Amino acid sequence: MAKTQTDQEFLELVVKSIVGNPDDVKVVRTVDEMGVLLTLKVNPEDMGQIIGRQGSTARAIRSILRVIGVKNNARINLKIEEPEGGRVRPQESAPASEGASESDVKKGVDEVVDELKL
Repeated sequence: MAKTQTDQEFLELVVKSIVGNPDDVKVVRTVDEMGVLLTLKVNPEDMGQIIGRQGSTARAIRSILRVIGVKNNARINLKIEEPEGGRVRPQESAPASEGASESDVKKGVDEVVDELKL
């Protein structure tokens, strides 16, 4: 196991142990001037397990990845790709509740998790 790939292998191991379809887990690792970006793709049925209640699982995974990054002198970010069909379109969903705008419905997974960090 190469030292530079530890973060990617760790993420794959953790996610595959959480989800119901471990064969569908894909992690893409890219490095640029901002640091390391790990992009996670999972089966649409497993998105709830990866996000967790109020984003708790995703937040915990990101925290552990930050610790791994500090240990390896790198900044690690996790992007969870929303699978096709993962978002409910406004016309297919139930009537919007009071105060929910169309922009709220179109938010991505990462945006929702980031808001929950507050």
